[in-house]
Amino acid sequence: YLGADLQRDLSNWGINLQTAKRSNMKDYRDRNWLKLMLKTRRLIETVIGQLCGRFNLETVKARDLWHLTNRINRKLLAHTLAFWINRHSFHPLRFEQLISD
Repeated sequence: YLGADLQRDLSNWGINLQTAKRSNMKDYRDRNWLKLMLKTRRLIETVIGQLCGRFNLETVKARDLWHLTNRINRKLLAHTLAFWINRHSFHPLRFEQLISD
């Protein structure tokens, strides 16, 4: 993702892709921006891990695109609902008790 050709092609589409630099490369971006990017990346990776763990998204058993997108949309809706319940609950992070109570 660091190549100049890819960056130029993406900029033609109006996309500014920000990636981490390699250890031997100079990074002239603001330190606060880099911390925000890292924090956001960790959050996204955590959510992806939760989706894969809870909903077994690593194994796809859909035979066509419609069933695949339908399955993913239902899983994302369930995750969003669980997140909302967790945020508005008196005892957060107890999903099993929320469902059984």
